[in-house]
Amino acid sequence: MRHPSRDMLRGARSLLVGALTASALLSQPGAPRADVPSTITFADAVRIALERNVTLRQSKNDATLDDIALRQAQQQFLPSLSLGAGASQTFGAPHDAGTRSIDASASAGLALFDGFGNLASLRAARLSQSAGRSDVQRSKQTVVFTVASNFLSLVQQQEQLRVQREALTAASALDSQIVQYVDAGTRTVADLYQQQAVVANAQLTVVESDREWQMAQADLMLTLQLDPTRSYTFEAPALPVDSVAADTLELDRLLARAWSQREDLTAGQARLAAARQNVRVAGAAAWPSASLSARYGSSFTSASDLAFADQFDERRGGSLGLGVSLPIFDRGGTAAARQRARVQLDNSTLSLESQRQTVGLEVRRAYLNLRAAREQLRAAEAQDRAADLSLRTSQERYEAGAATFVELAQTRATRVQAASALVSGRYNLLFQRVLVDYYVGVSDPAESLKR
Repeated sequence: MRHPSRDMLRGARSLLVGALTASALLSQPGAPRADVPSTITFADAVRIALERNVTLRQSKNDATLDDIALRQAQQQFLPSLSLGAGASQTFGAPHDAGTRSIDASASAGLALFDGFGNLASLRAARLSQSAGRSDVQRSKQTVVFTVASNFLSLVQQQEQLRVQREALTAASALDSQIVQYVDAGTRTVADLYQQQAVVANAQLTVVESDREWQMAQADLMLTLQLDPTRSYTFEAPALPVDSVAADTLELDRLLARAWSQREDLTAGQARLAAARQNVRVAGAAAWPSASLSARYGSSFTSASDLAFADQFDERRGGSLGLGVSLPIFDRGGTAAARQRARVQLDNSTLSLESQRQTVGLEVRRAYLNLRAAREQLRAAEAQDRAADLSLRTSQERYEAGAATFVELAQTRATRVQAASALVSGRYNLLFQRVLVDYYVGVSDPAESLKR
């Protein structure tokens, strides 16, 4: 027979497991926290992303490992100190109790010369630390760039949704107007059916635009690692399209800035210098080495009639030694280590050259795309003005009976396309400007959006 107390214990255990599981999920580093506001500005988004981005946190962990390696390299110049104690018991004939002995000592050692290996290791560790810090800075720039890109995409989709909703409102208004014309007998019912089809198509476009806007929100939430069960409102900053369109940038200056301030190039240069030091570290084993050692201690043995304290007092003693080692043959170990270090140095050189070439091409492409985006925006603005005037003219001619419905519908479709192209042109220009800043290596790639 089942006991009620056993069922209660099982239920309590299930509740406890569930609570512990929820607590563990909430305590994970990437878990959503309650300090995220429901209305998120661009500055809030950057702050949240810098706190939660996994790649950035991994870069910081790698930098911490570099700090530990540097401390370890620094401590190689310090003397070593150790304390030791031992006890032993010897056994003899069946009636011999044997001898007991105890000893204790303190020893120290100091490397005086190791072929400059410790010095080269210290320099390599410092350079690796510098490279790690540059990687962290570049990761921060990447996080800010990603947030800015997602924000621009979200605002662009929001503006496209506004354009399509305005087009739907205008189409619905025209539909009501055509109904009046048909009732008055000035237009055929075919115009009404065609306009109803236009309204239905506009409704479908609004639904699709709304879906794209919702997807852009989801992408931004994914970047910020927000709670998917909550609703957020993203407040876009005032975007300086006009000032960005008026910027005058020169390719030569952009390339010079990128090659001098890109953090990934700085990290590559530091790693190349560290690889040179590693060649010296590998070759240090071929040099003679010298070390200083010291030892002080005492001992006790039961074979003596003196007391324990007296023996430790009388048997005190120490030593001081200087050791020199000259390598003659190490079965090719040093030569192989030096060859591996030189190969790694060559790889680091090739990587830096490739990275420098990649940076130059990234900046060049971004510059050309920015220049093309400016021209596209000018063309979109001209197209929007012309489409607006054309729509007004077609609307007046249709109301006066001088234009057909087909002409008016085509003009309206052109006007909506022009408005959509203008939105795309404006935000593509802003994105290309942020992309230029990112590839040049500006500390805050979204600075151009804050002016």
